[in-house]
Amino acid sequence: MVPRTLFMGSFPPRECGIATFTRDTVESFDRAYGTSSEIIAIDEPGGEVRHYGPEVVARLREDRRESYSDIAAIVNAHPAGVLNIQHEYGLFGGERGEWLIDALRAIEKPIALTMHTILPEPDETMLRVTRELCRYASAVVALSETGRDLLERVYDVDPRRLRVIHHGVPDVPFRDPDAAKASFGVGQRMVVSTFGLINRGKGLEFAIEAMRDVVKRHPEVLYLILGETHPVVRRHEGESYRESLQALVAEYGLQYNVKLIDKYLEFDELVGYLEATDIYLTPYLNPVQIVSGTLAYAVGCGKAIVSTPYLYAQELLAHNRGFLCMFRDAKSIADLVGALLDDDALRRATERRAYRFGRQMTWPHVAVEYGRLFAELAPPELELVHSA
Repeated sequence: MVPRTLFMGSFPPRECGIATFTRDTVESFDRAYGTSSEIIAIDEPGGEVRHYGPEVVARLREDRRESYSDIAAIVNAHPAGVLNIQHEYGLFGGERGEWLIDALRAIEKPIALTMHTILPEPDETMLRVTRELCRYASAVVALSETGRDLLERVYDVDPRRLRVIHHGVPDVPFRDPDAAKASFGVGQRMVVSTFGLINRGKGLEFAIEAMRDVVKRHPEVLYLILGETHPVVRRHEGESYRESLQALVAEYGLQYNVKLIDKYLEFDELVGYLEATDIYLTPYLNPVQIVSGTLAYAVGCGKAIVSTPYLYAQELLAHNRGFLCMFRDAKSIADLVGALLDDDALRRATERRAYRFGRQMTWPHVAVEYGRLFAELAPPELELVHSA
């Protein structure tokens, strides 16, 4: 039996990766256990005008320090036995999100802290803040073995309080991409794709440059860049990065082969595009990125993947589950994408290995893991049974 659980994180209709993750975690947990969980949503400045569903029972204003003590009081008064926090440093106020410590210090219930960013070489402030957060948490969840190791080795978190629960992925059947292509009007073209909120850290300019070489041997290839510009990026620099990518496509004469689809993809549409994908590409630039929901989804859908070797990609694509190209290197990307396009047997074998590994990451499996953890943190009280 799992305890009643209260969740805290950014939440739709806010558009960010953590919001999607929080929603998916709560929905999968409720499906697995027949519960109706409630959420504390995190609002950025200006987010107070956002309209949430009835499952959101409180809001944390990240830019108001007094909001953190208010939230602690709400958590303490709530009937839930456990609080799960989806943590990203930028979601919380103060230097490196340190105001969250105020709330954790005052909360009187078990806290499961799910950490989405874990840097291998933190600055002094991040090290201090992370250690404090983990000290007040009853359990700390990493989304990868690499993350768990860093928390123990770099941040000195007691290994007995650490848990690895993988990033959830869709529980979908293994499908031939050709069967899914018709719904998107791409015929039988070979499809390479990248999805997610766009920002300069994605390295998409190198992927576009790589397509110049790829299409020389495979002129039928279609590279889909799926997703809108990240809202924070849009507020600071508008659509300048997207416009620079479109200019590259025109400069290289790749209008037939590269399409930027500017929209926020809902779940069913996203899975549909992935199912139609032959090769999934993440040319990201940050070598210490510890998790990627887009990469996790591609593994879960059984895609042949080419990625730069950031930390999460090294772990997920080990044992021939995918291929690692060099950072900021269009030729390296083109060589690996081309090799997979040239060799159907290699591509199919890679897909199957990725799909098999992804079964342990499906949302139903993740929900059960969270349920076990919450039950450990707040076990139900023993009922006294009196004999007649």
